[in-house]
Amino acid sequence: MKSRLRYGIIGYGRFAERTIAPAIKNSAYGEVIALQKRSLKEAQAKAHEAKIPLAFGSVEELVRSPEIDAVFIVSANSGHAPEAIAAAEAGKHVLVEKPMSLTVAEGERMIAACRKNNVLLSVGHMVRLSPAVRRVRELVASGKFGPVTFARADFCYDARQSHRHWLVDTAVAGGGPLYDIGVHCLDTLRYVLDDEITSVRAHLSPVPTSVRTESTANLSLRFSRGTLGSVFCSYEYSGRRRILEIVCLDAVITVPDFTASGEPFVVNVVQGNGDSPDERTSQTFPAAHLYTTEVDLFSRSVLSDKPVELSGENGLQDMRVLEAAMNAARQN
Repeated sequence: MKSRLRYGIIGYGRFAERTIAPAIKNSAYGEVIALQKRSLKEAQAKAHEAKIPLAFGSVEELVRSPEIDAVFIVSANSGHAPEAIAAAEAGKHVLVEKPMSLTVAEGERMIAACRKNNVLLSVGHMVRLSPAVRRVRELVASGKFGPVTFARADFCYDARQSHRHWLVDTAVAGGGPLYDIGVHCLDTLRYVLDDEITSVRAHLSPVPTSVRTESTANLSLRFSRGTLGSVFCSYEYSGRRRILEIVCLDAVITVPDFTASGEPFVVNVVQGNGDSPDERTSQTFPAAHLYTTEVDLFSRSVLSDKPVELSGENGLQDMRVLEAAMNAARQN
């Protein structure tokens, strides 16, 4: 059995260069063998700079390479489905950035192609791997603080500083902050509550069109066991906001910066009892590099022929909520 999975990175832009390639290189079970950019000349220059052996100017050439075991797809959202399907048909395992696709139908085709070609598919919802988020899930499951009455996740930043200019192009991005960062909020709430969303109401501003995405989104959610929830995400925010809050009958649990990678995590619990003073506790977790953890998990799954934790089916469930939110917003 191989000790390391050989990756080709599809869509080697700034994010791949700064985050994904280092994550694979720092993994105990992965190595970067190749990268792809639309310009072969640029791909060769980046490969030389990063000491990556192979460079390709097209996805088709990369997935045909016998040197590559798996691909990590880091391209714009519109490329995820066709690139994943091309990789699967070439016998390559697929790790794809979130959101997994533009539509539910695309996601279903990705899953079908990977099954047909006997390769694994994983969607990069790495926030589930945070030790703080996992601790919140444990606290909720324990029932220690009573039932959850409300759960929310906010993620906002100023997108004017982003180099990903396609973020506001509906044809390329699918959605604005809802697809980019709101999907992390949705997936984290589903994971922490261990429950599925049964209804969603959405307010998006501006209402997305065929050419322009929303800039701010607010979702109102209901889960199958009756818990209410919300997601607020925006590109129109001074600075950055990331917070997870779980309101239980006897306590409020919060995780500031819950999506952070490479930074310490804190779980705060405030317990109240009528007019008595609040009892406040905090638990700090060491910094965790979530992208490296994600690569390790996927690589071990492939190398040991075991099911993946961050599955395509889970990514598809997030897509169902995103699609329902978009449809609901257009009807408002």
